[in-house]
Order: sequence, then structure tokens, then C-alpha cells
Amino acid sequence: MSTWKRSSSGGARNKAKAEADARRKAEAERGGVRMGARLRNWFLTGLVIVGPVTITLYIVWWFINVVDAWVKPLIPTRYLPDTYLPFAVPGAGLIFAAVALMMIGALAANLLGRTVISYGESMLARMPVVRSVYAGLKQIFETVLSQSNQSFQQVGLIEYPRRGLYCIVFISTDTTGEIAEKWEGPTPLVSVFLPTTPNPTSGFLLFVPREDIVVLDMSVEEGAKMVISAGLVVPEFPRPSDGGGEGGQEDGALGTTPEGETGPTSRSDNPMVAKLRGPRGGGEQAAPAGGVKPAAAGPSSGGPHGAAGALPTLSREEAGRLTGVDPVTGRPYPASR
Repeated sequence: MSTWKRSSSGGARNKAKAEADARRKAEAERGGVRMGARLRNWFLTGLVIVGPVTITLYIVWWFINVVDAWVKPLIPTRYLPDTYLPFAVPGAGLIFAAVALMMIGALAANLLGRTVISYGESMLARMPVVRSVYAGLKQIFETVLSQSNQSFQQVGLIEYPRRGLYCIVFISTDTTGEIAEKWEGPTPLVSVFLPTTPNPTSGFLLFVPREDIVVLDMSVEEGAKMVISAGLVVPEFPRPSDGGGEGGQEDGALGTTPEGETGPTSRSDNPMVAKLRGPRGGGEQAAPAGGVKPAAAGPSSGGPHGAAGALPTLSREEAGRLTGVDPVTGRPYPASR
């Protein structure tokens, strides 16, 4: 009997010891997992902080070295600080290049400079191959620099590449020239740039009817961040500083058309916005494919397009004659035809 008791107590002690060892092993494993997670998070945090700074410094250093390699050989040795110092001074070529460009710009602003430049351009115009290259480059530089203050001032949303899919675009300007002259649509075209992800410097130039663009409140920089991050970085909305004062232009405005007439000035006037929002109990809704619904008067209309299903579907011409307003462009109906 005593032997059985000793064996049973020894088995209990062994079982308790095994359970304690298992608990210690599990705690050690959990501690190792937690420490591994901490180390990974610390590494990623350091990478997020150091990565952009390192790449930025590398690009700046590379640009300075490239400009120095081009400009320094053109500078007399007595004007270089490297001649009087025991080490090379980075950026000296960049400073000399900036001063030289400012001097050329000041020279071109007076009569003598313009005369010299026109004489040089006339000489280049006589060279068969050089004149084409120079004329194209000059036009590109003049266009980019002259419109740098008004390019990409707004971010928009268009339906692309098919119905039901939407893309962010940067609104450039109203389309002009031959494309605008030969366009026979009801509303003018707008030139937009469709960037690609994650490299927004490449993309597509699209000419989109004004009514098919939804102007967003985010800035161009915020839109670029959203494109680069593949939608992971989203700007705050609604903005705390937004205010709707009277006489101001509402959200979604595209301004005036090249003809001087005002286009859609609010999101509620844009048929694409109505399509995005969908029917909301008699609120804004998209026009059917076979026609448009005229606006109904009276307090029971339920919205700018009337109550859902309360009015028959009319063609664009019938709606324009009935209301006196083109339902697509929002302009006076006789003037839009």
C-alpha cells in the first residue's frame, strides 16, 4: 500500500513538473515571437524614416555632380574655389550655371539682347535638321514654363476604362485648336492627364467632355500621393476649413468655358455625379439611356430631376422645349443648338 502511494505521488509530481516545463516553454516562445515582432516594427519604422531622406539626398547629390561635371570645365581656373582650397567644393558649377542663366535672361529682356537672339535664331532656321529640333524644343519649353502656374490646378474623377470603373485625373486646361473645332458634342472638351500607379509621371492624355468630369476637393499633391500609394494614403474629407460662402463657386466647379459661358458649377449639376450617387429617394439620379427627365416644379418634385418614376421619359429636344433649358449643358435651350 505504501509503495502504491509513493508511486502515485511521484507520478503527480512528474506530471506537475512536465506541465510547468511546458508553460515555461510556451512563455519563452511567446516572448520570442513578441521580440521578433518588435524588431520587425522597429526596422520598418527606421526604413520609413531613413529611406526617403537617403533617396532625396542621393538625387540632390547626383544632380549637383552632373551640373558640376558639365559647367566646371567651362569656368576659368582662377574663378574656381577648388584652386584655392585643398578640397573640391560641390555645387560651385551649379551656382555659376544659375548666375549665367539669370544674366542671359536679363540680357534677353532689352533691345540688344533680343536683336542678338533673333539673329541667332535666324541662323538656326537656315539649318535643315537643327531648325526642326530647335523649334520643337523651344515650343515645348515655352509652353511648359508659360503655363506652369495654371497646369494641374484641379483633380477630377472620370469613368475609365469602361462604365462602372473610375480613375483619378489631373485637369489641365480647356481643349483648344483643331480638336476643339472639330468636336461636335454638346459640351466642350477638357484636356486631362490620367496618371499611372505607382509612377504618376507617365500616363495618358485624354479629352473628356466637361459634363463627364467630377472635380474633387483634394489638391494636386494629395491626388499624386493617392496615386503613388495605390489608394493607401487618402486625404482627409470633409475638410475642417471648408466653408460655403454666398457668391462663391461650389465644389465640383470647372469654371468657365472658352466661349466665356459658365459650365456646370456644382456637383449636383453634373450628370456623372448623379450616376455615382444613384437614386436616393427622389434625390439626384442618373438620366436613363433613352432620354432625360425634365425638372418638375413645385415643392413635391423631390429634387432637381423630380420624384423617381413620377415623370415620363422625354428626349433632350422635348425637355429643352418644355423647360427652356438644355438638360445636358444647363444653358438656354435655343442657344445650345
